[in-house]
Amino acid sequence: MENGTVKKKKSSSYLLIILVLVIVIAGAGYFIKTRVMAKDSAGESQQSAAVTLGSIENVVTATGTLEPGDYVDVGAQVSGQLTKIYFDVGESVKKGDLLAEIDPTLFKADVDSTRAQLNYQKAEYKDLSAKLTLAEYQAKRQRSMYADGATSEENLKTAETDLLSAEAQLEMLKAQIEQTESELVSARTKLNYARIYAPMDGTVVSVSARQGQTLNANQSTPTILQIADLSVMTVNTEVSEADVSKLKAGMDAYFTTLGSQTQRWYGKVQLIEPTPTVENNVVLYNAKFDVDNNSGALLPQMTAQVSFVVASAENALIVPASAVNFMTRPGGANRSQGAVGGRGGGRPGEVQVMLADRTTETRQVRTGISNRIQIQILSGLQEGEQVILTAMRSTGAGANSNSGPPFGGMPRMH
Repeated sequence: MENGTVKKKKSSSYLLIILVLVIVIAGAGYFIKTRVMAKDSAGESQQSAAVTLGSIENVVTATGTLEPGDYVDVGAQVSGQLTKIYFDVGESVKKGDLLAEIDPTLFKADVDSTRAQLNYQKAEYKDLSAKLTLAEYQAKRQRSMYADGATSEENLKTAETDLLSAEAQLEMLKAQIEQTESELVSARTKLNYARIYAPMDGTVVSVSARQGQTLNANQSTPTILQIADLSVMTVNTEVSEADVSKLKAGMDAYFTTLGSQTQRWYGKVQLIEPTPTVENNVVLYNAKFDVDNNSGALLPQMTAQVSFVVASAENALIVPASAVNFMTRPGGANRSQGAVGGRGGGRPGEVQVMLADRTTETRQVRTGISNRIQIQILSGLQEGEQVILTAMRSTGAGANSNSGPPFGGMPRMH
């Protein structure tokens, strides 16, 4: 019996020790978890950023397409077989260069035929001129004889009629010669049109026809190739109706391309077209500006990521947008966090500044240019000071003081 009692006492002691250990371990775990959560919460409430000196912009963004600043479609003004094209896509041309030729056989024949007809008419004109001279002499002689009574009135009338007829025939032939001369000019012009020359300096950006192709200029002007001046490119940009009111002619703009997102090309807005296009119930307005392309890096139909600079500042004091609270009513009864767009115009706000002893103070500031990321500070802060990010501060009233954020749930930095 004593042995059984001893065994029971030992078993109870073991259970008691195990229970105490479990309680101690659980308490230690809770204490550690609480300290970690409190540390995380404290760290979270003290997230800050330095006041820096730099550049800031407020921009309207849009997507655009590049087009040559100046281009021309070179076509054929006469019909015929295209016998030769002297330039290919990508080659440079000068004004007056021979670009292509159309078979000139028929045009040469037309020129020769018209010239021969003109020569015949000119010879005929000489013959009629001689006949007119004779008719003038006969009429003059008959008038003199009639005055002397040496001829009849009938002979006088006949001579005068022959004179009038000769003059009329010469006038008609003169008109025919003028018409034939015009036809000869037209025939020669068509012959010249068989040789197609460059109307401007530029680069061949497309060739629409092929050698051996028969062109029909009677129905529409067939395009043979397109020449573009790629030294200046035009950016055609579609701007939403919500942003177009912020744009104006003369404002700065720049863009990057998909293939070179680190390089910027700069220009100034030249035109905002008043007539919009509507795509899927979205109203878009076309804004244009030119950029220099002497390097040849920009090509037609490239996509441009365009930024229209509404406002900008250099060497400005800048803080993250989440660091500033703006009051919408006097006394600060209603505050809105951050700022989106605009110059600010000295708009008042407040920030929480972290001091050297890790305490914070509320500071009144005046803001300038702002965007979705940063805000310019006009007064109230100095470079290097640390400001508390609004999104990282403790929520204060209404927050559960016994609980922090769940593990792994660090707040997102802005």
